[in-house]
Amino acid sequence: MTKSTALFLAIAASVAIAGPVLAQQATPQRAPASAMMQGSPSQLVLNNSQRVLSTLEKRRPEFQKNRAALRQFVSSEFNAMFDRDWAARLVLGRHARGASEDDIRLFADALADNLMARYGSSLLDFNTKLRVRVKSETVLPQGQGVRVSSEFLRQGGQPIPVDYLMRKSGNQWKVFDVIVEGISYVQTFRNQFDAELQRKSIRQVATELRNGQLQAGTSK
Repeated sequence: MTKSTALFLAIAASVAIAGPVLAQQATPQRAPASAMMQGSPSQLVLNNSQRVLSTLEKRRPEFQKNRAALRQFVSSEFNAMFDRDWAARLVLGRHARGASEDDIRLFADALADNLMARYGSSLLDFNTKLRVRVKSETVLPQGQGVRVSSEFLRQGGQPIPVDYLMRKSGNQWKVFDVIVEGISYVQTFRNQFDAELQRKSIRQVATELRNGQLQAGTSK
């Protein structure tokens, strides 16, 4: 499994591909009271992972025959748990200054769709019999949210470290960056698209992502 595929899989499942509740969880640092009322980000990671894996396993024959259904499932998970607009703003970095919300949303949608088209089918080949261990939950500086540190546990292989950066969006915790073996979603695509954005508008880059002229995840 390549790092690009692992990164997408973690994003597509929103908060990792975990096994059934065999996960071991460390005691997190104290989170804000409002977060504890709705469940901690760490618990959300585990619960959502279990549900995603269960659905993939049950619907695998259907998804193998109907890729549109798979795409719809992945898209719904992505939209429910991933703060794509905030992540897109971070990916755009300095290029987002002064940009309209419409352009940022257009880029966010194009990047997400490009990733799903490129890596979505990889979910069907993924070993769902993994476990995840949530190691810690720490508060990010300056009230940016929390970092949930975890690792994939697989038979016959080294654990794969996966961290999730999460923030409150309305009343819900959402992921805005995923870091797999030290590779950050935000930093990866910020590096990839910086040169393009120096020469083209956000809307132009989004259009090229949408029509396949640019492919997310192909940079070195």
